[in-house]
Parts: sequence; C-alpha cells; structure tokens
Amino acid sequence: MGEVLPDLILEMQSRGFTYTGRTPDRWVKFEGPLITTEGVFQCDFTVDPTFFSLPVVKLKELPSTLGPVTPHLGASGWLCYLAPSTVVLDIFDPIGQTLRCLAEAESVLSRVVRGELVQDLAEEFFVHWYSQICVFDVQNLERGDVPAFYVASHGGARTPVITDDIERTVVKINAMQFNPKRFLMLACVVGTTAQPRPSQNNWPPQTVADIINWQRELDKSCAKKIQQRVDEAYKKKRGDTVIFIKSPLLNYGFQVHFDQSVLDEEKLKQARGTERLYSFRVTRLTAIRIDDQYIAQRSIPSMKTLAGLKIALVGCGTIGGYLADMLVKAGAGTAGGNLTLIDFDLLMPENVGRHRLGMPFSFNNKAFGLSVMLQNDAPGISVRGLEVNVRDAHLGDIELLIDATGEEALGHWLAANYASSVPMLSVWVEGPGTAVRALLKCSDNDACYRCLSAHTKVGQFPTVEGGVPHVMAGHGCEGLYVPFPMTVSVQAAALGAEMALAWANGNTSPSLRTKVTDYAYTLASPDCNPPKVEDCPACTS
Repeated sequence: MGEVLPDLILEMQSRGFTYTGRTPDRWVKFEGPLITTEGVFQCDFTVDPTFFSLPVVKLKELPSTLGPVTPHLGASGWLCYLAPSTVVLDIFDPIGQTLRCLAEAESVLSRVVRGELVQDLAEEFFVHWYSQICVFDVQNLERGDVPAFYVASHGGARTPVITDDIERTVVKINAMQFNPKRFLMLACVVGTTAQPRPSQNNWPPQTVADIINWQRELDKSCAKKIQQRVDEAYKKKRGDTVIFIKSPLLNYGFQVHFDQSVLDEEKLKQARGTERLYSFRVTRLTAIRIDDQYIAQRSIPSMKTLAGLKIALVGCGTIGGYLADMLVKAGAGTAGGNLTLIDFDLLMPENVGRHRLGMPFSFNNKAFGLSVMLQNDAPGISVRGLEVNVRDAHLGDIELLIDATGEEALGHWLAANYASSVPMLSVWVEGPGTAVRALLKCSDNDACYRCLSAHTKVGQFPTVEGGVPHVMAGHGCEGLYVPFPMTVSVQAAALGAEMALAWANGNTSPSLRTKVTDYAYTLASPDCNPPKVEDCPACTS
C-alpha cells in the first residue's frame, strides 16, 4: 500500500476527496462527495490497505427525500453498492479498482434516491438485520403455533430450535453436537404480505416496541398479530417466545426475553399493559435451515430432487458407496421416500483405498456400514441395508433400481427380473479405469443392460477407439480384481447420480452415456439411445 498511497491520494483529491488518515485497523480514510444525478452527498470513503476488500462507503447525512425504509442504505448511512462475492478485485490495479468502486457507489446512490431499487431490499435485508441463529427444521411452514425448544449453552446463550417433528430434529441436533441442555418454549408463525425493509429510525430493533413500530410501517395487520401473540405468550409465563414472520420471499423472526426489560426494576413493577409488554428485549433471528428438502434443493434450485422416491441400490462397493452418498445429498431417503442398499459382501481392509467407507467399518457388511454412515451424516433419512444376495432379496415397491455392481452376469439377471417393471439404471467402470458408463432403461423400447452387451459383441457402441484393455491384478492368493483409482469410482458414481436426477426430472435421453477417464484414449461412441435387441432374453416378455 505504501508505494501506491501517494498516487491514490492524488487521484482521490482530483475528485474532491480529502485524505484524513488511517482508521484503527489501518484502513485508509477519505472524506468527499458522491456526485450523483440526484445531487451531491458527502461521505466517508475507506479503503482496504491490501485491496482485497471492497471500499466502505458511509454517507454523513441521509438524503432528506428518502422514506422511512430504503434499499441499500443502513440507518448509519452505510451504503451497500456491491456484493463482495459478485466481483473480482484486481489487486494489481488498486487505484483503478478503487475508482471503479467509487463510480459504482455513485451510480447505486443515484438509483436509490430515485426509488428504483426498492425490490433489492428483499435480497439484502439480512445484511441489516444483525441477527443470531435460529435452527429451523420445518418441512412445510404454516401459520400458527409450532413446536420449539431452545438449547442453552454453557455461557447462558439460548439458541431457539423450530420444528414440526421434535423427535426427528433432536436426532439432527445431537449429530450437530449441540449442548444437551434443552428446554421447551413457545413459538408461532405469523404471515405478512410485505417484504421486510430496514427502517431508517431506531434500527436495528432492540425491544418489542421497536419491532411493532417497525412492522406498522410495513404491515399494520401483521404488527397487530405480533402484539397479540407476544401478549398471549407472556400471560402463559413459560419463558421466552419466538415469533417468526412469513413474508412472500423470506422468513425472519425474533425471540422475546420476558426476563429482560429496558425498564429498571422499580418501573417494571409499576408498568402495566403495553408499557410492560413493549419494554421486553428481543433477539433478532435468522433461520438456519436444516430441513431435508432445503438441504437437497439448495444446490439444484431449478431441478426436482430425489426426495419422496423409493430407490434401491444394488452393490455397495467402490461405485455404490460413493453413489449412495450422492443420492442422499440429492434428497434420496427424505420426504417419505426411502433408499434400500443391497450387498452381501464384507468390507475388507484392502478395499478401503477406493471405498467410501473407512477402516472403522472393516469386516462389516458393506450395505450395513453404508446405512450407518449415511444416517450419521444425514440424520432422519430413511435408509436400510439388506445384507443378502439381491437374488434372494425382496425389494418391495420401488420406483428406480440402480445396479452399481459392475458384474455383467448379475446385471443380466437384474434386467431379466426387473427391467420390464421398473426403471433401471446400470453404472460401471470400463476396464482398468479407462472410462465410466451408465445405461438407463425406462420403457419397453429402450435397450437393457443385456441388449447393450449383445450390441457390444458385434462391435456396436464401442467405448474407446482401439478397445478397452484387459488388465487384472491379485494373481496370488488374494484373488483377482481390476485395478483403478478411487477417482474413477467417484466419476462413475457422479455419472450415476446425474442420470438418476435426470430421470427424476423426466430427461431420459440419451440413455447410454460415457465419460473417458483415461485421457490416453479417445471416445468412440457419443452419448446415444441404443435400440432394444429383438428377442432379448432379458427384457423381451
């Protein structure tokens, strides 16, 4: 910073700014005008000496034309002109990037004063809310009373937990290693049609009075419901209460501490009615969602998840282990759905090098071990492990069968017994990690796994140019196996998970997909839809 500071000062001075020194944390501070199309506004402009963070812009006075709630402006004058995660700062052009930030701040302030950015408040509200966390495990948020409890920390802090199934949520809370000291509390949800916007007066709210006065600016009906609910909770004398406000785009709330008042002890004794009620302190809350639907949907907001589906996965080895994990992360085993894992084999220590399970599960059945691991990682999911040969298993009512065994003969048997009655996805590794492939059969006209084998025998749909090499290891007493690294297993599992999600979203073509994993080879067949073989012994009735 030292070598560019003189040049930065000169550039800022040319724009009417004055260098005023350093802040306690060594940021470089300027005072000067933001020149907008709606007028000139004086501000403090503070620059990060390392140029990794955005300059901070704070107006000395708020524009008089602004209403009680305004986007991008806090009550202290802080101006939100860029989201840090949306821009890449050029540390090799510190002066240029500083001036570009200044120009953006002037542009945003112009639009704020003209009232053009009101909708942005919904996106940035939590920046101004200055809240504590509230753990939220509600599948369908409805208005009215909701079950709740709070977790008391060793230091006395009370973290609220809102749920629609206490038993399920307790399992999750235990897995997250929250303090076991917990107490039931009152909570309710009220609705509003108004988007939350920070007030320019008395912000952030510290008491029930502040909350209600602020809500009156947004939605008088909601403010009335909040006061009614707080009053009801106070009369029940059961400790703190939580009020969550359900707005069109986001949910937010607050916790009322009936044992904490801004009035001194003598005044509190004499206070009655709303004077007493309004005096109680609040903690502003932001929902940290741990509900299964949200966790699965957050990464793929435009897609359906695997929630609510009944899926069976045959083979819990090197591919199936990673695939099971990915399926659960995509929602399998939640919202009334279930995931069934089938494998009769044990996890041996030599398997750990390319298996999702680790050494602690050695000598345990793979399906059992995976079910335990998945329930630990995603408490509350519906997953069961069948420690049997799939030929002896009763799979029940399933909507998708996945074969991750990589065993061709077993794949043919599965196709013969299931492919005509349930969608079937097969995923496997070609050779010693040369490529990974997956085949989806959903209709009578699609090729099954046996059909593809027949096509392959006559040279159709080859995987790579020149053919897949045949390499085996373990020629001693250990037993033969195909050597390939864990990275190939993960790519096979990822391909399987992608096609399972595609199926759930109605995208079943192309049914045969290939990814080359050894780049010494060239893909021979593009992704396509192989035809069904006439008189296939597996899938022809």
